[in-house]
Amino acid sequence: MTRGARYDEVAEWYDETMAISELGLSGRRTVLRLLGPGPGRLLDAGCGGGSHMLAFAEAGWAPVGVDVSEEQLRLARARGCEVALAPAERLPFEDASFDAVVSMWTHTDVEEFPAAVREMARVLRPGGRLVYLGVHPCFVGPHSEFLRGEGVPRLHPGYRLPGRYDEGPGISPDGLRAKVGAVHLPLGALLQAVLDAGLRLEHIEEPGERDYPVPLAIRAIR
Repeated sequence: MTRGARYDEVAEWYDETMAISELGLSGRRTVLRLLGPGPGRLLDAGCGGGSHMLAFAEAGWAPVGVDVSEEQLRLARARGCEVALAPAERLPFEDASFDAVVSMWTHTDVEEFPAAVREMARVLRPGGRLVYLGVHPCFVGPHSEFLRGEGVPRLHPGYRLPGRYDEGPGISPDGLRAKVGAVHLPLGALLQAVLDAGLRLEHIEEPGERDYPVPLAIRAIR
């Protein structure tokens, strides 16, 4: 089953329970803070149902979104968002055509995340910024029992093994990953993907006040 088809099957559920959950909204606040206000043309790579794109527009940006799930894009279009069906690894845009790129929660779905980051860097104008927010790979992955991100994660072997997984101690039976699977990328490989794309890391953050953070946020400059 393709990545898009997996999310087609859970589009409504994801939009209602994940995109506008407290984790989703707090992630959006972090991204907006690191992004700063517009104006400018902004790409949301992996835009899903478009709920975050509305907030980017309110901050003065002119957002365009891409996603691989047609059902998610249907929700985005219903919200009035400008979107296209395309994978982040093959963006249908010219070089240096965006002032900023945002991507949220995507490295756990993209098998070739370094290729996706290279594409995000390609479409950024010189001096443009990339803001990425995803789960913290040290504490969220096949190796880590971290139910609802609460308490202390219980770690198991497998942290250094990248790739797609559909089972493991880190899969909650009623969570998103039990529905669509996941891709794991160790922290070093995640950060190296940004550097290898020719971007300059400007800011790295572990948002929130929990002892063991669920998200990791990055800002990089082209």
